[in-house]
Amino acid sequence: MLEIRRLILLRELAIRGTLAAVAEALNFTPSAVSQQLSQLEKETGTVLLRKAGRRVQLTPQAEVLVASVGEVLDTLERAEARLKAAATRVTGTVRVAVFQSAALAFMPAALRATAARFPDVRVEMVQREPEEALRETWARDFDMVIAEQYPAHAAPHHPGLDRRDLTTDAIRLALPSPAESLHPVDSLDSARQMPWVMEPRGAASRHFAEQLCRRAGFEPDVRYETADLQAHIRLVESGNAVALIPDLVWAGRETSCRLLELTDAPRRTIFTAQRLSGAESPAARAFREILEQTVY
Repeated sequence: MLEIRRLILLRELAIRGTLAAVAEALNFTPSAVSQQLSQLEKETGTVLLRKAGRRVQLTPQAEVLVASVGEVLDTLERAEARLKAAATRVTGTVRVAVFQSAALAFMPAALRATAARFPDVRVEMVQREPEEALRETWARDFDMVIAEQYPAHAAPHHPGLDRRDLTTDAIRLALPSPAESLHPVDSLDSARQMPWVMEPRGAASRHFAEQLCRRAGFEPDVRYETADLQAHIRLVESGNAVALIPDLVWAGRETSCRLLELTDAPRRTIFTAQRLSGAESPAARAFREILEQTVY
C-alpha cells in the first residue's frame, strides 16, 4: 500500500513546481520533502523525478500517480462531506479566497448572516487576486473562491471546479469633479490627455482597460499602477488620474467622482467556484447559499 502523504507531496510538486515551494506551502523543509519523495520512489520501484538543471521534473510514471492522487483526494473529500451531512447540525470550516471589492461589498453581511444562522460554521477569508485564487482553490488551498471576469477576458477554467454566477456590475469611466480636474474631461475620448491609474499588468481589469482605450484610438498614459481599487478612487477624486471602475467598488460609500457610462455598457461578472468533490459539504453549501441571498 502506497503512503498517501508521500503521494500528496508528489502532487504538490506537480502543482507548485519546486521542492522549495512545496516545503513552504506545507511547512516542511526542502530536504524533508526530497527525502519523502525518495522514499516514495523506493516504495514504487520507479523513477519519479529527474533533475533538470537546478529543478526537478516529474517522469511520465509520476504523472500517472499524480492523476490518481487527485482522484483519491476527491473521493476522500466527498466521503468527509457526506459524513458531515449526516450530522444533525451544520458544522465545519470554509476557507474562502476573495478579491478586494467583493470582500468589502459582500463579505461583512454574509459573515454576519452565517454566524447568526450557523454558529458552528467557521468562515476563514483571505484576499487573493482571482486568477491566483482559482488555481489555489483547484489545488485545495481554499474551499471556495469569489472571482471576477471582465468582458472579452475569460477567467481560467480548472477541471473539477463548479462555477456559479453571483452577479454582474457595470464598468464606468471615473473622472475627477470639475473643481479637481487639471484638464476639461467629459468623455473617454477627452480622457486620453489625462494620466490613468490601472491595476498591474496581467490583471484582467488591466487588459480590459487597455483594450478599451486602444479601440477608442489612443494608448493610455498609465502613470500609476496598484491593485488597490481604493487607491484608484483617491487618485481620481484628487484630480490626479482617471480610471475604469466597476460599480461594486462604490458600495457603501459616497464619492466626488463623475461616473460616465461607456459605449456598449460593459459589465463585469462576479462568480463563485468550488470543487465538485466538496459540493456536498454542509458548511460550504450553507455559506454559498447565504452569499447568494446576500447579493440578491
